Amino acid sequence: MASRDPSSDQLVNFKKTLKSGSPVGVKTAIQTVGKNGPALLQDVNFLDEISSFDRERIPERVVHAKGAGAFGYFEVTHDISKYCAAKVFETIGKRTPIAVRFSTVGGESGSADTVRDPRGFALKFYTDDGNWDLVGNNTPVFFIRDPTLFPSFIHTQKRNPATHLKDADMFWDFLTLRQESVHQTVYLFGDRGIPDGYRHMNGYGSHTFKIINAQGVGHWVKFHYKTNQGIKNLRPEKAAELASQDPDYSIRDLYNAIGKGEFPSWTLYIQVMTMAQAENCKFNPFDLTKVWPHSEYPLIPVGKLVLDRNPKNYFAEVEQIAFSPANLVPGIEPSPDKMLQGRLFSYSDTHRHRLGANYLQIPVNCPFRVTVANYQRDGPQALQNQNDCPNYFPNSFSGPQECPRAQRLQPRYNVSGDVDRYDSGQTEDNFTQATNLYYKVFTLEEKKRTVANIVGNLKDAAGFIQERAIKMFTQVHPDLGSQIAAGLAPHKKYHSNL
Repeated sequence: MASRDPSSDQLVNFKKTLKSGSPVGVKTAIQTVGKNGPALLQDVNFLDEISSFDRERIPERVVHAKGAGAFGYFEVTHDISKYCAAKVFETIGKRTPIAVRFSTVGGESGSADTVRDPRGFALKFYTDDGNWDLVGNNTPVFFIRDPTLFPSFIHTQKRNPATHLKDADMFWDFLTLRQESVHQTVYLFGDRGIPDGYRHMNGYGSHTFKIINAQGVGHWVKFHYKTNQGIKNLRPEKAAELASQDPDYSIRDLYNAIGKGEFPSWTLYIQVMTMAQAENCKFNPFDLTKVWPHSEYPLIPVGKLVLDRNPKNYFAEVEQIAFSPANLVPGIEPSPDKMLQGRLFSYSDTHRHRLGANYLQIPVNCPFRVTVANYQRDGPQALQNQNDCPNYFPNSFSGPQECPRAQRLQPRYNVSGDVDRYDSGQTEDNFTQATNLYYKVFTLEEKKRTVANIVGNLKDAAGFIQERAIKMFTQVHPDLGSQIAAGLAPHKKYHSNL
C-alpha cells in the first residue's frame, strides 16, 4: 500500500496487539437458545461489551467542545528570575513537559474546524511544583469583562432553544447591548477570525496574572505565545469549502505536521507592569476587553513551546484532559481580573461534572513530576488514594505539611473597598482600543474584508438589531459604521439616519 499522510496511515502503522481478561471463543454471535431463539442473560461477554458501549460517551464540554491536542516541552531561553520565582522559569535551558489543547469555542464536537470563532489555546505545564495551566485563546481580549454575563453570552453562541438553530438575533442582540464586546468583535470579524489551522495562530493567556520573585516582590503580567510558523488565515470562501470537504481540517493539519516531524513551535513572551504603574494606569489593567500597549509594556522573551508528540489515544489524552486557571504554582497568582476570578471556580467545577471528583487522578491530568500528598480521599475512580497516609490535618504521623517556600511566594497584600455590584458596561471606555485596532492596525484591504464579514453575518439579524449594530460600529469609527450601513442597505431591514 502506498504511503499516505500520518493521520491516514495511523492504523496501517499500528503493529501491536493487545489482549486482556478471559478469551472470547466466538466474537461474531450472541449466545441464544437455538438458532433463532431468545438471547441468554448468561452471555457475559455480550453484556460486558454492550454495557461498556452504552457508557462510552461523557458530557462534551459546554464550550470548546471541538478540539485537537498534542504534547511537547517548554524550554527557557531568557532569564526572568527578577520577575518570577516559579520553578518552570528557574534556569536557561530548563525543559518542562507540556500538553496543549486547541479548540473552537461555540460549536459542538462535530462542528467544522474552519468557522469564524475564537480559538482556545490551553497549555498544561507539568512543572516541578505541580501543574500550571495557562488557559487562553488566540485573541488577547474577550467579549465581556464580568463573569456573571458569561452563561448568557455563551447561550447566544449556541442554538436557539426553540428552533435548535444558530440565531443571528441572539448573537447580535447580546453584542450590541453589551458594547464592551466591540473590541473582540472587530478582531473576530477581521482576518484573524478564521486561522489557517492551529499552527499558524498566536496564543494569549489573555488575563492579567501576578508573578512574584524570590524576594517576594510582585508584578502584574500578561502571557503571549507567538507562532514561529507565521500567521496564516483563511478567507471565508476557502473556510466554507473546507467546512464542507474537510470539517476536521485543523485537527488533521496538526496531527500530520507532528507525524512528519515538522514540530510546530511558539515563542513565549511576557508583558510586565509594576504595581505602581497599575495604580496610575489610564485604563483598568485587569479588564479582559483591553490590551496593554506594547509601546508602554514591551514584550519580553521567555522561552519556546515545541509540540513533538501526537496523542496515543484521543479520548484518554485529549477528551479527558482538564485545564483550569486555578491550577497555579508558587510564583504565579491570580489578579483581580473579574473574568479570571470567575474562571477559577468554573473550570474545576465543570471537570468534576464531566469527569468526576477525582479527575486530577486521570493520567493526563496528574502532576506526575511531584508526589501528590493532601487530605482528600475516596470518591469515584479513586485511582491513587494515598495508601496509609493520614487523611486529616494537623497530625503527628508525617502527613503532608505546609510548604514554607509556597508561603514566601504568596506575600500579603491589602484590598479595600465597598461591597457592591459594579456594572462597568457604561462606565468604562469600550471603544478606543477597538478604534485603534480597526483604524491604525488593519490595512485598507483588511478593513474592507472586515466590513464584508460583518455584513455577511449581520444581514440575518432583525432590523432594529442591525440599526443598533450600525450605531455601535459608528462609535468605533464613522467610516466603519457607514460602510456597514451601505452593505446592509440591499437587505432592507432597517432605515439608517447616517
